[in-house]
Amino acid sequence: MVSGETSSSDVLGAPCWVSLMTRDLKSAQDFYGAVLGWRFRRTRLGDDFTLALVDDAPVAGIGALAPSLQVAVAWTSYFAVDDADRAVSRIRERSGTVAVGPLTFPVGRGALAADRDGATFGIWEGRLPVDWPIWRRRTPAWLHLRTRDALDAAIFYGEVLDWATGRPGCCEPDYEGEEVVLYGGSQVLARLSSGAVGAAPDPRIRPGWHVHFPVADVAATVRAAREHGGVALHEHCTKEKSEATLRDPDGALFTVTTRSFPS
Repeated sequence: MVSGETSSSDVLGAPCWVSLMTRDLKSAQDFYGAVLGWRFRRTRLGDDFTLALVDDAPVAGIGALAPSLQVAVAWTSYFAVDDADRAVSRIRERSGTVAVGPLTFPVGRGALAADRDGATFGIWEGRLPVDWPIWRRRTPAWLHLRTRDALDAAIFYGEVLDWATGRPGCCEPDYEGEEVVLYGGSQVLARLSSGAVGAAPDPRIRPGWHVHFPVADVAATVRAAREHGGVALHEHCTKEKSEATLRDPDGALFTVTTRSFPS
């Protein structure tokens, strides 16, 4: 990550970054450059990690997996914490798992973990890539957790990430029907939905955090994805929005939507 104007403690518990680890960095750059219009630049982390840019502002990270690692390629959502060690301890105490870290980087510390249902997420303590409100306006549109029990998941993440604690800058969950909606002030940051099944053959309904990227034209984006080796798994269009769930050539899922933020 690169230096920015916002610290993780300023947006406590909020989604603060998204990244993709892929087997072929050049192919991933070609795909997302063509489909989402991103450009890329190197970082201080070396040649195996790049920043995706929109109008010269960082919006996501894409890195290269080590060839020896046999792991699923997926987008990972990171959440802001003010103490990575404490967050990791809370994850383990609540039956989550920690796969990597906390690791120390020039501008902060991060870890990769999974919740009780196996949904993977990251935590980040330190400086954010850009001023957080600017990043939120650019990407992602929002995040969606599909999980076995949204209320149980909200309790887990709330205890790990200090949601609804009254601390300055913390996020507030609201319970709307079968969903939990996460707010940062008046802005919707994420939705948590019940009903995911761990053994489901359809990867869209297994437990996991799904990233939704805003685009001007969903149909054109789907065409570009197909032309560059991607697959459209689902398309949906209403008067209010259009969206499509896509799979990139290396297997990572993401959704594109014309809606800036969920109502």
